[in-house]
Amino acid sequence: MALARITIRQCEAFVAVADTLSFVRAGHRLGLTPSAVSQLVAELEGIVGFRVFDRSTRRVTLSQPGRDFLGPVQSLLRHLQLAESAASDMRHRAAGVVRIGAPQVLAGSVLPAALKAFGAERPRVVVRIRDTPVDAMLERVAAGDLDLALGPDRASDAMIERQPMFDSPWVLWCARSHPLAARRLLRWSDLRSVALVAAGRDHEISVAQMRANVPDGEGIVPVDVVDNVSTALGIAAVGLAATLAPAYVGIVARPLGLVMKRVTDPEAVRQVCLYRSASRSMPPAAQAFADFLADWLRDWPGTAPRRPGH
Repeated sequence: MALARITIRQCEAFVAVADTLSFVRAGHRLGLTPSAVSQLVAELEGIVGFRVFDRSTRRVTLSQPGRDFLGPVQSLLRHLQLAESAASDMRHRAAGVVRIGAPQVLAGSVLPAALKAFGAERPRVVVRIRDTPVDAMLERVAAGDLDLALGPDRASDAMIERQPMFDSPWVLWCARSHPLAARRLLRWSDLRSVALVAAGRDHEISVAQMRANVPDGEGIVPVDVVDNVSTALGIAAVGLAATLAPAYVGIVARPLGLVMKRVTDPEAVRQVCLYRSASRSMPPAAQAFADFLADWLRDWPGTAPRRPGH
C-alpha cells in the first residue's frame, strides 16, 4: 500500500463526510460538489484497501475500519494545520527563537531593554541573550552558535556581514572627587599623568588605537588592565583610578556615582555593529529582531549621532 499517495484533500473529504454523514454537506464545507467529494473518498478507499463508509441510498455511516482510521487522519490534519500556522508565523516573522551575543554591558543593560520593547510587538518571538566576549563574537556567528551579535567594530572576513548600528564616543569615567571631575573640557594631554585602568583586551586595543590617533607625546598608558568593564568602573567609583570607556556604559556607570568627561582634540569614537553570517540565510524571526534593533537603537539614549563618513 503506497500511503504516500494519500493526499491532504482526500483526508479532508473523509473527515468532512464523517463529521456531517453527508456528501452534500461535506461538499458545502469544502467548496466542492458532492460528486467531487465522493470521488476523493473513493480514491482514498482505493489506496488504503478498505471502505471507510457504508453507503445506502438514504444514509452514510462510518464502517468499522473507517472508525478506526478516522482518529489517525484527524490527528494528521491537526498536525498539518499546526505546521501551516508555524510556517505562516515564520513567514511573517511572528514566531521563532533568536540567539544574539553581546559583551557585558550591551548584554546586561542595552539588549534587555530592547527585548522588552520588541516583545510587546512580537510576543511569540523568543530572543535569547548570550554573554559573549568581544574576541569570540565573530567566531560564534560564523560557527552558527549565534544568529546575531552586537558589539564593537571588528574587522570581518567575507563570511560575516557587519551593519553599523550606532557611534559612542570614548570618554573618561571618574569619581566626583577626582581632580578631573571639575574640569569642563579635557584633552588627551590632561590624561598623561592620570592613573587609568583599562577593561579587557578589547579596551586595551582601543586605548592603543587612541594613542595612535593623538599627537606625539600625548599618548596614554593604563596602569592596569582588568577583565571586565564593571571591575574598571568599580575601581573608578572609589577613586583609585579613572577609566576610559564608551559613553554607552553610562547605563551602569552613573548608578555608581561616576561622572562622564568627553576628551577632545581629537575625539575618539567607538562604532557598535550588528554581525550576522554571510553564508547562511537569516531566519525570519532573527531578521525581524535585527530590523527592530536598528530602529530602536536610533532613539536609545546611549547612542551618538552618526558622523559623516561613518
